[in-house]
Amino acid sequence: MLAAIGLRAWANATSALGVTEELRENARAAFENFTHSSRLAITVAEVDGAIAGWAAREHFDETITDFWIDRVYQRRGVGTALLSEIERQIVDRGFPVGMLESHAQNHQAVSFFRKHGYAVSWFSMKYSAKLDRDVQSMGLQKQLVTMETGGYGFGF
Repeated sequence: MLAAIGLRAWANATSALGVTEELRENARAAFENFTHSSRLAITVAEVDGAIAGWAAREHFDETITDFWIDRVYQRRGVGTALLSEIERQIVDRGFPVGMLESHAQNHQAVSFFRKHGYAVSWFSMKYSAKLDRDVQSMGLQKQLVTMETGGYGFGF
């Protein structure tokens, strides 16, 4: 179920890139493998008992490596609630900043994260052998913990 949600959301997010059937099959296998082998890194969002989406912090650090909301549940607050939970986990682990990477043409995701306080921190153009073209990626980050004045380090 998690892999299917991820694959559907990924297909929607990459539609502007012209994904081949071979790449789609590779993505399906990667989602299946990740969702089975990395369950501890995954946080699930549910609506009325149904899985609506999921997010992951693959290395349990400040980086959100996956964020997928099933199309049926988009624009219903599920993503906002899931992001709030992921940000809480990041702060609870002692990280003051949340980070993620997206391809720049994923306008829906970039807009969502910017609406929730994330700012673009870098752009990069890199060759994707699977797509046989250069793809523009971007990093986004958000300060989750404010600095305390008069002391050292971050205030938690």
